[in-house]
Amino acid sequence: MAAEALTATEYITHHLHHLSTAGAAGQSSIIDFSVINMDTIVFSILMMACALYLMYKGAKKATSGVPGKWQCAVEMLVEFVNEQAKSIVHGDRTFIAPLALTVFVWVVLMNAIDLIPVDLLPTIAAWFGIHYLRPLPTADLNGTMGISVGVLFLMIYYGIKIKGLGGFGRELFVAPFGNYPLLWPFNFALNIIEYLAKCVSLGMRLFGNMYAGELLFFLIALLGSLWVGFDGLSIFGVFGHAVAGICWWLFHVLIVILQAFIMMMLTLVYIGQAHEGH
Repeated sequence: MAAEALTATEYITHHLHHLSTAGAAGQSSIIDFSVINMDTIVFSILMMACALYLMYKGAKKATSGVPGKWQCAVEMLVEFVNEQAKSIVHGDRTFIAPLALTVFVWVVLMNAIDLIPVDLLPTIAAWFGIHYLRPLPTADLNGTMGISVGVLFLMIYYGIKIKGLGGFGRELFVAPFGNYPLLWPFNFALNIIEYLAKCVSLGMRLFGNMYAGELLFFLIALLGSLWVGFDGLSIFGVFGHAVAGICWWLFHVLIVILQAFIMMMLTLVYIGQAHEGH
């Protein structure tokens, strides 16, 4: 759909619409488990495949001799993530360090989709009869909450693995106020709230930042639609579109990496806390 055929509100609304099982009607409520955003699923899987492929190629080409540029970059990243895991998680990191590396690379690649011009992928999709496409998975709360729920399950798994089922269950009732029967319900409620708060905040943080960045790209793109000829407003629009777009794109590269780093660090912190007792 051509940008010039739409008003500013219609343009943004169109780009915020997912390719979902709900069709053009969209999701009718905030929580609707009957609706599946297929674009979020497809691009999440594609970026995970890219992440696994890049890490596989880095491992396959590793040599004991003079490393190439790609091997150096991969080794630096692996060493950096391993050092972070070592400083936070005090226990077996055989699975945790690779998990953190996977989360970081995966989220970076998903976030990086936001650096592609906002009209490019939807325009290509329109050639194949797909009228709605929102390719940024981390700007969909379903995508980010899916990651955070996975981290929540890992927190519970490691809590049970390290402390045992009895120790984990006991901690839910005796921390943080102590082993007093009258306080068991309050301890249990606080611990459940803590787990839920960690899960929600982890997903909401990534979603909020990427959604805001995506929306700003849409607003910058609208500046280009001001062109109607060689007049002051048109020149201002095109100039603002170019300058603001370049500046925000460069700044957004930092956001893409920073948000992935925060997601990785919080994942390590939460799993590290599961290794420790109150």
